[in-house]
Amino acid sequence: CQVNFRRSNPTMPTSTVLLCCVVLIQLFAGQTDARSSSPWQTLSGGAPLVIARGGFSGLFPDSSSAAYGFAVQTSVPGAVLWCDVQLTKDGAGICFPDLKLNNASTVEYFYPNSQKSYPVNGVSTQGWFTIDFSLSDLSNVYLLRGILSRTEKFDGRYPILTVEYVTTQIKPESFWLNVQHDAFYEQQNLSMSNFLISASRIVSINYISSPEVNFFTKIAGRLGRNGPIFVFQFLRKEDIEPTTNRTYGSILSNLTFVKTFASGILVPKSYILPLDDKQYLVPPPPKSLVQDAHEAGLQVYVSGFANDIDIAHDYSSDPVSEYLSFVDNGNFSVDGVLSDFPLTASSSIDCFSHLGENAIKQVDFLVISKNGASGDYPGCTDLAYDKAIKDGADVIDCSVQMSSDGVPFCSRSIDLSNSTMISQTPFAQRSTLVPEISSNGGIYTFSLTWAEIRNLTTAIGNPYRSYAMFRNPNKKNSGKLILLSEFLNLARNSTSLSGVLISVENAVYLREKQGLDVVKAVLDTLTETGYSNGTTKTKVMIQSTNSSVLVEFKKQSKYEAVYKVDEKISDISDSAIEDIKKCANAVVIGKESVFSLLDSFITRQTNVVEKLQKSKLPVYVELFQNEFVSQPYDFFSDPTVEINSYILGAGINGTITEFPFTAARYRRNRCLGTQETLPPYMAPVEPGSLLQAVNAIPPAQAPNPVFTDDDVTEPPLPPVAAKSPTSTPGDSFTNAQAPTPSGQTRLTLSLRFSVFASLLLLWISSPLCS
Repeated sequence: CQVNFRRSNPTMPTSTVLLCCVVLIQLFAGQTDARSSSPWQTLSGGAPLVIARGGFSGLFPDSSSAAYGFAVQTSVPGAVLWCDVQLTKDGAGICFPDLKLNNASTVEYFYPNSQKSYPVNGVSTQGWFTIDFSLSDLSNVYLLRGILSRTEKFDGRYPILTVEYVTTQIKPESFWLNVQHDAFYEQQNLSMSNFLISASRIVSINYISSPEVNFFTKIAGRLGRNGPIFVFQFLRKEDIEPTTNRTYGSILSNLTFVKTFASGILVPKSYILPLDDKQYLVPPPPKSLVQDAHEAGLQVYVSGFANDIDIAHDYSSDPVSEYLSFVDNGNFSVDGVLSDFPLTASSSIDCFSHLGENAIKQVDFLVISKNGASGDYPGCTDLAYDKAIKDGADVIDCSVQMSSDGVPFCSRSIDLSNSTMISQTPFAQRSTLVPEISSNGGIYTFSLTWAEIRNLTTAIGNPYRSYAMFRNPNKKNSGKLILLSEFLNLARNSTSLSGVLISVENAVYLREKQGLDVVKAVLDTLTETGYSNGTTKTKVMIQSTNSSVLVEFKKQSKYEAVYKVDEKISDISDSAIEDIKKCANAVVIGKESVFSLLDSFITRQTNVVEKLQKSKLPVYVELFQNEFVSQPYDFFSDPTVEINSYILGAGINGTITEFPFTAARYRRNRCLGTQETLPPYMAPVEPGSLLQAVNAIPPAQAPNPVFTDDDVTEPPLPPVAAKSPTSTPGDSFTNAQAPTPSGQTRLTLSLRFSVFASLLLLWISSPLCS
């Protein structure tokens, strides 16, 4: 290892590889197993196994030394390493995810003329097959990611490993060999069973799985009385099992037959919780496959878990929710989960299982909704707000917009084409260009009366449409827009909410050009709904990106003011902080103003949060979303890891989120309150560690700007102009030029995971990884 580490034990082996392994073990010395004491509904009664498919293959190339090493050290104790064992021409067993090397290695670059064709399960298949290369031939072939949407930064860095190497050098507590194509190797005069019998004399094999019945017949009784557990793997229900010539679906109906040669079954997720063609869960049968298998004495392991693939809409893009539906649903627990992201599986089982609705908060911060639970329903609708309250939000928010007749209501955008289906109605003719708001045309709220707006069909936001990721399509047009007064009454009647956040933007334009006073409208509505007379305990926060708006509110009320910094910033000046304190009690900043990013990797942590908090300004951060594409690679495609790094790592005071449930559940995380030392799967990310681990030097680039007092200071709000009853919003502005930037219209400027950092550097710096 070519890096230095602090060590708690000076005794180190001479081998570099063993040095890495020992250091990794020592880094996590003292970690305790905080598994839930609640009863599990597994066959054994113990916690479900975490099985790392090819190691931590969601980040590193499958079956690489880094993937295996990182999985061992960031998973629950007893996690199982999975190896898809393949045979080389000379009979060596290697860990590789497929028969064809070209699917996840550089083989075709080194051997461009070695492509061949073989029958695989009766289908002619072309590629670079393991059986055409000796182990020596593969010494200069390196691993690649198997899923192209994952980072390429680790490609071509790790050699192909033998089964013996994984067990003797990485030393997993449990090791699982999957034999996917025994019949194919037999056809090529290679014996997988002979390899396993020979290997079992040298290495410890705890589990062996295969989708071929004949394989178990051949190997039965040949690995000793205390040999590995045999697990029969089910493929797609319509696929044919070659030995019995029956479909896997038909074999499933005869589990007593499976019990004659195996102790467990490995099935895809859909066998247990099937989905319909819209990616929603199908109502389960009265009795599940898991319960049937347990009655037959079979353990049930489930495959197909990965954070960076589409999951059922029922889970709101939250992988922890998916895991919990398999291990802690009140009816059954599967006996193990096969995952590309064993860290998430570990935290789901160890930290979030068996919490219960009344679990105590282990960490305190505000969970603030963004347009309600807008990840599940159209934003700022009655349904989005109801779900945000149900999901545990402390504060719900309303982005106040004004209708042409001066009625304040909640909508996520002043442009109704962004939040409703208005473009498909006759009102589309009211589209107009307003350069003060946008360089594109829009159908603005001030172009319609509230009577015209209230019946519009709402539309859910789909920020990742370009990735073909769509939110809750069954409810994409559900819910109705509500008045500010209705929003405030909803919050006041809630017993769980602590506050409301009212966002006010475009006040200058509305006053000068539309004769609409949004400040007065908000204040009057607060008074009318009983918030100004002290009869409600619900705290009111007024948010704006304009200091002039907050100053106006402070002149006329005592509500808490929140200043929003809408730029990505790298620092903030002391004078800017002093100016903010004159008009606000708290600050909202974007995620990238906390952790700077480059090509979806974190480069550093800024000091913005620290400086604001030293000045007694709480810091709320937006925008938290569950979709994995919203997160840098450092957070392992897991929204809980992201929240954890901002809360424990950066120490922010609140999250502003479209998925309040995920943030609220995180606060009840058992692992934060029951251990003196955080387990590795609940330690915050060390900023920049992943980029450093790949030896990537960030290219020279202009840093995000420093936020100064010039960005805060604004002249007072202009008076409300008289509104001409005959004018239409677009008459004066269709051909207008955008105003010169001023204090009123500002241009939009373009985890202490130290153990993880050490692990990454160790495994990547090892000679076997270079």
